[in-house]
Order: sequence, then structure tokens, then C-alpha cells
Amino acid sequence: MRRRLRPSPHGKAPTLQTVALEAGVSPATVSRVINSSARVSEEHREAVQAAIARLGYVPNQSARGLVTRRTSALALVVRETLSFGVSDPYVSATMIAASQSLIGTGIHLVVLAARDDAEQQSVADYVVSGHFDGVLLVSVHDGDPLPERLLHAGVPFVFCGASAVVLPGVCSVDCDNPGGGRLVAERFLAAGRRRVVAIGGPTDMPASAGRIAGLQAGLEAGGAQLLDLAHGAWTRTSGEQAMHELLLRQPDLDAVFVASDAMAVGALRALAKAERRVPRDVAVIGFDDVELAEYAAPPLTTVRQPIAEQAQRAVEALLHQLRTGEPAAPVVLPTELVLRVSA
Repeated sequence: MRRRLRPSPHGKAPTLQTVALEAGVSPATVSRVINSSARVSEEHREAVQAAIARLGYVPNQSARGLVTRRTSALALVVRETLSFGVSDPYVSATMIAASQSLIGTGIHLVVLAARDDAEQQSVADYVVSGHFDGVLLVSVHDGDPLPERLLHAGVPFVFCGASAVVLPGVCSVDCDNPGGGRLVAERFLAAGRRRVVAIGGPTDMPASAGRIAGLQAGLEAGGAQLLDLAHGAWTRTSGEQAMHELLLRQPDLDAVFVASDAMAVGALRALAKAERRVPRDVAVIGFDDVELAEYAAPPLTTVRQPIAEQAQRAVEALLHQLRTGEPAAPVVLPTELVLRVSA
């Protein structure tokens, strides 16, 4: 008959050895139960679980990590400055949604940002040194060495958003960027807009390229051409500057597609300064459908991408890989046009 133990009268927390005595098994058996090993009989598993419940035992995460080689931490790596990541509506919404997706899992999310190659090297060194079970990559630029380094180091990771390269055995969770661009073209053409310009994001980011390519394909299908293209850096200031340049080069433009809502708000400001009425003189459509779009002046017609779902699906894909050792299938989420005043 097993000897029943009670928590110490001195209030000491029960240990793995205490649980083993209470359950009448060895400490190794308790460890296997805690770490979900299949090498435990059902009788012993039930005895250990009952002892844990009676004693209120909480496994030590550091000790458990030595057995499982798990850290209970995921890294979210953004190839931008931290201030950009916090202020950019898309990146900040992704951070929040990813963090919320881990509530109740016992896994923590750590955000790491790198603004240049030197910082990226430091971040890469830290990530591959065993501090994290897996990595979410956000805002990946073309030529970024981190994805291949993670792959070679055997660190599980998922692209949250578009990736410039397709790597074997790596999942990406993206939205239909070209499809969103085509929706914009169809809206402009249906409204009789033929002198269409665009403001893309950084030239080394595939999300921007996909949106512009979709716009061009949609315009060509309707017998029109993209009149001009400028680029910004996903910020309101860069969107305003790009719009100013396009007005100088194409003063008779009548529509502008902007590859992010933040840049589109900047473009609206430039149009207001130039005394161009929106949408009467110039129709404007953004991309993302972040909260900023609804409060723009005028409220912004935009392409909605499901940012929260994208982050959630990326977290799920990474957790799936950690559980099974196999990457999840790539995901492309649909986009839709949200009509407001600007177009």
C-alpha cells in the first residue's frame, strides 16, 4: 500500500521526488509522465497524475527543458527597427495576435528586431544558439541570410507573410497579394479611372511586388496600363513623399493604389496639400485595412488582409512543426476590397 504524503508543514513546494514517493513509482517514471513519454504504463501514468493533483506539484520548467530540450519560448524576428515595428500598424497587429495565440500554452513570445545587417547578425547568433524552440519571421527582405541560417541550424521557423525565397520544408502563411492588387484594378476601371499610378513598398519585399504585379495584371486585362510607380518605406512620411513625386511626374493622374494603409494616409495628406479632392479628382485605395484606414480623412477604401488570422495560423503552423517534426502546408489567405469614401 502506497504511503500518502502531505505537503510539508513548513510550506515547502512538493518536488519530483515527493511525487514519486506519493505515487509509489521511481522519479524517472514521474519525469516520463510529465514529459508525455509513451514508455509508461497506464496504471503508473494515472498514479502519477493523481499524486500531482493531490500535492499541487508544478514541474520546474528549467529542469524540464533539460529533458525535453525545449525552452518554452518562441522568437518573433522583424527585420526593421523596433520603433518601426511598434508604430507600423501591420507589424504591431501581427505581434499582438501572435502573442494572444499563445495564451494558455505556457509558451512565451519574444520579439527581436534588427535594423541593419550588423544587428541581424547578432540576432541570428542569439536565435540559433538554443534560446528558442522556434521562430516566426515577419517583414522579411530579399537577401536576408537568416532563413537559410535557421534552416541549416535545424531551428524550426515559419514565414508570417510573403517570403522572397522558397525553402524546402519551410511553411509560409501569407495573404493573396496579387489577388488584392487585381481587386484594386477592377475597382478603378469600373469607376472609369484610366490614369492610374501606384506607390509600392520597399523594392526588396515580395509582398509589395505581388500587390503591384496584381494591379498591373488587372489593369492590362481591362485594356489599361499602370502610368507610373514610386516606392515608399511603409511609413506615412514616405507615402506622402512618394505621392508628391508622382504628382510632379504625372499631374493628370486620376487614381493611386498605395501598397499599405500607413503610406496611403501620407498620400492623402500630399493630395490635400496639392488641393486634389479625394475621390472626385483622385481615387485612392490602400492595402491592409488596419484601424488607421477607417479614421483617415476621407475614410480609406482598402484591401483587407486578415492580419490576426495570418499571425494565428503562423503560430499554429510552428507549434505543429514542434509537435510532429514535420512542417505544415503553406497557407494563402484571401483578400477582399473594403469600400469607403476614398474610391
